[in-house]
Amino acid sequence: MKIVEPIRDKSELKRVEKILGKNKRDLLFFVLGTNSGLRISDILALNVEDVKDKEFIDIEEKKTGKQKKFPINQKLKQLICEYIIDKPDDDPLFMTKFKNRLERCNAYMIVKTACQEAGIKYKIGTHTLRKTFGYHHYQQFKDVVILQKIFNHSSPSITLRYIGIEQDEIFESYQNFVL
Repeated sequence: MKIVEPIRDKSELKRVEKILGKNKRDLLFFVLGTNSGLRISDILALNVEDVKDKEFIDIEEKKTGKQKKFPINQKLKQLICEYIIDKPDDDPLFMTKFKNRLERCNAYMIVKTACQEAGIKYKIGTHTLRKTFGYHHYQQFKDVVILQKIFNHSSPSITLRYIGIEQDEIFESYQNFVL
């Protein structure tokens, strides 16, 4: 399994969003991933009715079978409203031009292509969205326990390693250590 990185630099994140802004579906997909911390399997399983006129997204996680409920922030609400106009409630939220549910490989290509166009050189994948959420959530709140609960991890050390904080701290300690 290839280990992917979070997008740590907010200016890179904004460049990717700008690139994806040409397509409402792709932008919503990306922003939903970076603002929710959901796994790709859970994002792609959403239907229009799961987000339409809702204050919360409430799902059963595919991987864990656990219930997950979280509020939809204002940025997502706006993108959702713009995107789902005239879409039937029972349609998949993310569909291909052939009216099929977007699949993981399509999602990967969306993320990879936009990140390459934005000049991002490190390892990127669909899991980058979840890790990006985690990285920036930690940077903003510095609460690894809450993040651990959001991700359903068994320990804070796993969460810190998962989002790349552990490695960042190791690099920083080396850079600031001089004898």
